[in-house]
Amino acid sequence: MSNRISRRTMIRSAGVALALPALECMVPRVSAHDSPESEPRRMVAINFELSFHPPNLIPDNPGREYKLTQYLQPLADLRNELTIISGTSHPEVDGGHSASVSWLTGAPHPGAANFKNSISIDQFAAKQIGLRTRFASRQLGSGIAISANGVKVPGSPYPVHHFNEMFLEGRPGEKAKQIERLREGQSVLDTVLEASKRMQRRVSRRDQQKLDEYFTAVRDAEQSLQKSEQWQNKPKPTIDAKPPSLIQNQAQIKERARQFYDVIHLALQTDSTRLITYVVNDGVHVPVLPGVSQNYHNLSHHGQDPEKLKQLAIVESEYVKLFGDFLRRLKETKEGDSNLLDRTMVLMGSHMHSGNHDNRNLPIILAGGGFRHGQYLAFDRDNNYPLANLYVSMLQRLGLEVDQFASSTGTMKDIEG
Repeated sequence: MSNRISRRTMIRSAGVALALPALECMVPRVSAHDSPESEPRRMVAINFELSFHPPNLIPDNPGREYKLTQYLQPLADLRNELTIISGTSHPEVDGGHSASVSWLTGAPHPGAANFKNSISIDQFAAKQIGLRTRFASRQLGSGIAISANGVKVPGSPYPVHHFNEMFLEGRPGEKAKQIERLREGQSVLDTVLEASKRMQRRVSRRDQQKLDEYFTAVRDAEQSLQKSEQWQNKPKPTIDAKPPSLIQNQAQIKERARQFYDVIHLALQTDSTRLITYVVNDGVHVPVLPGVSQNYHNLSHHGQDPEKLKQLAIVESEYVKLFGDFLRRLKETKEGDSNLLDRTMVLMGSHMHSGNHDNRNLPIILAGGGFRHGQYLAFDRDNNYPLANLYVSMLQRLGLEVDQFASSTGTMKDIEG
């Protein structure tokens, strides 16, 4: 007689599939000083899929006396609110454009046929602090937020969709249907848990540990469903803003970016979520900007052509200016005795060095979050510094007791106050 039970059998008996929870050594604990009543800390990660022309963004001289480049000049008044970083990357992350899915995870070889992704830092944090807000996280566009199962977390590319979900109340009948669907989900989980418990007496001690982990995953899912139901009965924030219009022409990159930043600002200001990702992928369009006649992706593959470089600079300069406007707005928004920028880490950069598909020496800007800014950190361009070290510092600033993430070797102490 054999007591062997395949995992496939258990999943069939349950009727649904749930991921096992992370082990204790992998999952961070929330520190005591980051209770729900403490000052909220937030994170926004913005990925530019086509990167930037490095000479126009990255300074020549490191340190605090760095000279502002063409792209950085419009951010002069924000100099002490941000840090420029070069010479970082994720070891063994390659594949050009495909590396976008590894930007926040550090999972190696994203272009390989057998690639398996890992969890991104925003979802890693959401597992710990996501229950404190109506939305555990928001994905403006998809591709860089990755679940614990290594799957892309879907996100809408339309700002109006995010606005409506966060701030417009549904009809009473719609809310009742949503609550019923949530309760049906809880009923399914109850069945899963009961069916799994019946197996306990038939498994080995080692399998017992796996089942305990499975029960923990079920309980985590139940907690999330219960939280969702509770929020259904609470009114959404009242804001003094109208829904953004639906921009049909996606080549209007300035207008679309402004809408995205408006929605992000509102989400942070109302504490609707504390974890946001935003993907800028306007490459197939010819931007509606004076002096630009070619699509953005083609310009990023400039081959040092002077005319392409000129047009590329127009596009990328506009993006950096809009980023600066967003930071200023956060700084001007008071929260208690501080402001939103001081309490929000804003990570801006790309998974590529430039448009040439090189995934080394990544351009990174970190703003806000209470870090020690006003500097340019230039790490070794050949033997890159682990970008995951920055991620550990960011996770710790969110209040998570974690000292390792992906390929990290510690924290990025240069930015810690």
